[in-house]
Amino acid sequence: MKIVKKNDRHILTLKRAKNGVEYLSFDALEKYSNIVQGFSTRTGGVSTGPYATMNLSFSREPDNREGVLENYKRMAQALGVELESFVLSYQEHSNNVKVVSAEDRGKGVLFERDYRNIDGLITNERGITLGAFFADCIPLYFYDRVNNVIGLAHSGWRGTVKRIGANMTDLMNRHFGSKAKDMVACIGPGICADCYQVSMDVYEEFSKSFDKKYMSDIFREDEKDHFRLSLWRANEIVLEEAGVHRENIFTSNICTACNKEILYSHRVMGEKRGNMAAFMALK
Repeated sequence: MKIVKKNDRHILTLKRAKNGVEYLSFDALEKYSNIVQGFSTRTGGVSTGPYATMNLSFSREPDNREGVLENYKRMAQALGVELESFVLSYQEHSNNVKVVSAEDRGKGVLFERDYRNIDGLITNERGITLGAFFADCIPLYFYDRVNNVIGLAHSGWRGTVKRIGANMTDLMNRHFGSKAKDMVACIGPGICADCYQVSMDVYEEFSKSFDKKYMSDIFREDEKDHFRLSLWRANEIVLEEAGVHRENIFTSNICTACNKEILYSHRVMGEKRGNMAAFMALK
């Protein structure tokens, strides 16, 4: 199935594993042989109905747990990681970040998570596959090439206003000595500005967090008291101001709402839909 792109840039490649799972992979991260990364699509799982087929969220009722677990088994096989290695976020649109260690392996898939309100995950340990969920919000991938540290974050409009991308770089520095200038950051598939209309209250929240010189980059006026919001551009600004070099930021051009046949979109489908997931691991 052909993916609709917002421009002609080649940022992500659609891969098809031997078991039929299809996922998107960042070209900028492919060259680093010591990391695994991907962004799932709707293709290759066993879920049915509005959750078809690769739903990766156990909270999407009434999709059954056994089916979602099978989806994780298939995704693990496609990525070449162990099922036991997954550690999942517990997203509540915060900017909270958890340092993940070996003792967290399996949490969210095989075991109940003993944490809440976590939208970002970081680690420097091998054998851990970080995972976060999406259906229009923006995935952020981080790789510190010097210290071999990875991070994965969920950034909806609230997380973007709270600058979770900057919090990720700060905590990677505090815990592992990572410097923003050494990081590669990828801004993944999510809803594009053409598809994302927001009201004045969202605009006002951004105006408190972002310099006014950026507001015309992030928003364009729509109908009365409504705007079109570019979460992609907003997250670029957050990362640039955090010290990530512009040439090391790679932004997706694939919109979830424009590609409802292959990607889940909350704005298009509502609550009766599955969730995609972003993954990242150190080999």
